[in-house]
Amino acid sequence: MNNVIRINERDNVAVALTDLAKDDSVAVGGLTIALRNDIARGHKFALTDIVNGQDIIKYGYPIGHTIADVKSGEIVKETNLKTNLDGVLDYTYEPKLEDVVFPQRNLTFQGYRRKNGDAGIRNEIWIVPTVGCVNGVGETMLQAFKAEVGKLEVDGIEIFKHNYGCSQLGDDHENTMKILRDIVLHPNAGGVLVLGLGCENNQPDKFREFLGDFDEDRIKFLVTQKVDDEHEEGLKILRDLYAKASQDKREPISISELKVGLKCGGSDGLSGITANPLLGVFSDFLISQGGTSVLTEVPEMFGAETILMNRAESRDVFDKTVHLINDFKDYFIKNEQPIYENPSPGNKAGGISTLEEKSLGCTQKCGKAIVRDVLMYGDRISTKGLNLLSAPGNDLVAATTLGSAGCQIVLFTTGRGTPFGSFVPTMKISTNSQLYKTKPHWIDFNAGVIVEGRDINDVCEDFIQYIIDVASGKKVNNEVKGYREIAIFKTGVTL
Repeated sequence: MNNVIRINERDNVAVALTDLAKDDSVAVGGLTIALRNDIARGHKFALTDIVNGQDIIKYGYPIGHTIADVKSGEIVKETNLKTNLDGVLDYTYEPKLEDVVFPQRNLTFQGYRRKNGDAGIRNEIWIVPTVGCVNGVGETMLQAFKAEVGKLEVDGIEIFKHNYGCSQLGDDHENTMKILRDIVLHPNAGGVLVLGLGCENNQPDKFREFLGDFDEDRIKFLVTQKVDDEHEEGLKILRDLYAKASQDKREPISISELKVGLKCGGSDGLSGITANPLLGVFSDFLISQGGTSVLTEVPEMFGAETILMNRAESRDVFDKTVHLINDFKDYFIKNEQPIYENPSPGNKAGGISTLEEKSLGCTQKCGKAIVRDVLMYGDRISTKGLNLLSAPGNDLVAATTLGSAGCQIVLFTTGRGTPFGSFVPTMKISTNSQLYKTKPHWIDFNAGVIVEGRDINDVCEDFIQYIIDVASGKKVNNEVKGYREIAIFKTGVTL
């Protein structure tokens, strides 16, 4: 195993793959560098003397400029490096399209075929409140029903509580309705109880219309103000949904019907070297088999957005991508906040110093495929292949948005670790083996072996099989632990 890596031949920094000590000598591409500082795993150091104001190059692209002279072997971090990013930009479409081809393998998973033709990877009963006022009613109902049922004959019974559905206006209210609609219609649910109050802004009757066509046999409504005993009425509905869903059976379904969300959180200096590139290879593979992947976290595209724009399949998709980026920048500006106030403290501790560096690592999750479509917040997938989706970087908000777009699973890379899970299986992929060993109850798959001598394509073969196993019913850690939540993007005033 090498102890350092120069990711691209144009780079003027290298990354430590293990903790290195001051005065150690390391070999990088024919150079022997004497280190001037202790360099923690994931952090970078200069390969040559770099003058004040010169660009630091990593992944073959600038990740900022120095704000002091940096000597060969000296650590490069936020104390001597500053972002080059500033303001809203104009962009030019310079297409660089490359279809990534893999042999067709006709792989299948064991999933659930829904009445409308959609494919689910779970068969669960969900309670979805129209408004936060009935969260407690739903929780009490859920616990009583679980106690009544005992051993489950479905994959799970959950309530997805939230604080919204009332005291909202305009786009903020519509966004809540969209996310809740998308959850109710998600194919991972074999039955849904939509639980309303009756006086909320998100009126149950209007929400029913907002759903469009739906399977009325599997989606039921209960308005608590309109019944005498909401608890018993709710249990009756749950019993009916459970009886129907428990008869559903898994069947072979082509992986061309898989839709995966691509997400990272608690990233470190190895994210762009191990776990994110692994997801990129898998995403390209899945798309080559007719499947779909979705990249979100728009603020973490800043600095790498032109790479995505030039992969747009058409001028229309390019224009949508420009709007995606600049619309989110305007969101920061309207709220009088700095656009580039990133990375987080945890990112910096892990070796990421600027937003460009974070974004160049982050966007590797979507591989090299052509961008086929761009979705706004609350939109649902309509085009196969690689999609971009508008959502912030916040882990739970972004993961919820990916699920609501129609992804049956979220693939979540992390270098620092996190236990959370959204309403769809949220698989954690570690960037380093130490995290995998320390937090086996959080981490589902270890990409750290990529810097320990294993070829990324061999690791991807294991990953493909693991994805198929999970899509066929194997639970990931957040499901085993019962960590299931949703978060809706709050954008407007509260009445």
